[in-house]
Amino acid sequence: MTGGFTGLDWVIVGGYLALLLGLGWLLSKQKSEDARDYFLGGNQMSYWVVAVSVLATSQSAATFLGGPDQGYRGDYTYVTANIGAIIAAIFVARLLVPKFYAMQASTVYELLGARYGTAAMKAAGGMYLVGRLLASGSRLYMAAIAVSMILYANIEADSIISAAFIMMALGFVITFMGGIRSVLWSDLVQFAIYIMAACTVLYFLWTEIPASGADILNGLDNAPNGQNRLTFFNLDVNFSQPFALISILTGLVLLNIGNFGLDQDTTQRLLTCENAQQGTRALFISVVVAVPVVWLFVSIGQLLHIFYDRPELMGNGLAGAVSGEFEGERITIFMHYILNEMPTGLRGLVTVGVIAAAVSTINSGLNSMSSVIVQDFYRPWIETRTPRDEHHFVQAGRISMGVVGLGLFAMAVLCFYWQRYTDMALLDFALSVMVFAYSGLLGVYFAVVFTSRGSTTSVIFALAVGFVVTLVQQSYMVDVLGLPGAWKSLAFSWQLCIGTFAAFLACVAGNTSKSENKALAA
Repeated sequence: MTGGFTGLDWVIVGGYLALLLGLGWLLSKQKSEDARDYFLGGNQMSYWVVAVSVLATSQSAATFLGGPDQGYRGDYTYVTANIGAIIAAIFVARLLVPKFYAMQASTVYELLGARYGTAAMKAAGGMYLVGRLLASGSRLYMAAIAVSMILYANIEADSIISAAFIMMALGFVITFMGGIRSVLWSDLVQFAIYIMAACTVLYFLWTEIPASGADILNGLDNAPNGQNRLTFFNLDVNFSQPFALISILTGLVLLNIGNFGLDQDTTQRLLTCENAQQGTRALFISVVVAVPVVWLFVSIGQLLHIFYDRPELMGNGLAGAVSGEFEGERITIFMHYILNEMPTGLRGLVTVGVIAAAVSTINSGLNSMSSVIVQDFYRPWIETRTPRDEHHFVQAGRISMGVVGLGLFAMAVLCFYWQRYTDMALLDFALSVMVFAYSGLLGVYFAVVFTSRGSTTSVIFALAVGFVVTLVQQSYMVDVLGLPGAWKSLAFSWQLCIGTFAAFLACVAGNTSKSENKALAA
């Protein structure tokens, strides 16, 4: 039942759990006086803590497991995708964050409420909730598969469900009492843990390869089939490659604008700083530090390529044939390495790294989704009926957090059965699922920032258009609708470009009526 775990591995995992629970207990002593304090930390959080939290949120279990797999299969073009993040950070810092601070927003969707009314705000918040439930739930399931394989040596339903529940419970406990403060400080701890685990794996791999550093670099530069695995820039004009430079400068810029400026999961952290200047400083620090972090995980994959596929660099002593499956389940090369090569102690550390990456994502999803539910939906509804004090909304936030936690857990369980009855790869779904929500949100916010057009009706219509246009571009819908087969190979970054453009046109097609303007002014 415990697979290859030894006593030392369990001590490491137990120490991590004790640290996590102790942190939650310590942070619970600082009570939140009102909803703004609970969800935004009273705008008193240090920018460097926020920067690490933003970085930890973006480096989910998908990155922890998918980054090495990307490096194993390809080159370093995934690292240069951060160019898109830097451009997006400049856009968000100059045009969105100052607007959010100027109106003292608790959620990013309040900007739409001020411009178009409550219905538009709720529609945007609802679109975010749907997208975040799918994205965070699928990432929880991915982490649950990894943890189940490591801890239980199987991927049976009860083991995966148990692993998902444990991680969800951990995230809930440390977030429930302290609100966003717990999320930010625990993210700092989680980030340190999984970076330490990744660095340890990279060092261990490096020492296991008998070739010199120069030979390793030369081997990567002259890989089989004429491939240069040290390539950072893909200049091909290929719409099926999401990490080609042309895609990075278009679709990935849009994706990161959505992540940094329109996704409450990330933007909420930026709003916990004292002012817009510190919020933007935190954002820039996070995107700059992300470059070596992504390089670290991709480099693990490059060394795994040497370890498994280049016997001439391993002294003709191949470490072992790579199995692409575990009890019929497709796994990444990193998971294969963890299951078959990790020594005592290090396996426990890597397990902690996987859990830390997952819990960091869970924490952020719990708090951000709860803030949207309370601030954008519940507060406007209840205040028109019965005035409530701020303590009531803090309690409402905690209750909604429990509901969100159950929703994410249910989504993870659903993914277990869903993956077995469909042909869609879960990793692809987890990485690109937010395109469904981002397309409409980006189109609407571009209309807000760059035009004076739009109305409540056109906002709602644009959000729907973005979702539907993205759906139509999925391979299964291409077959159903008999659309050109070339659409099936379109990278998610280009799907986002098309969906955003369609949503923008739908939004600017409307124009705020005089009666709506008077209502908003009142």
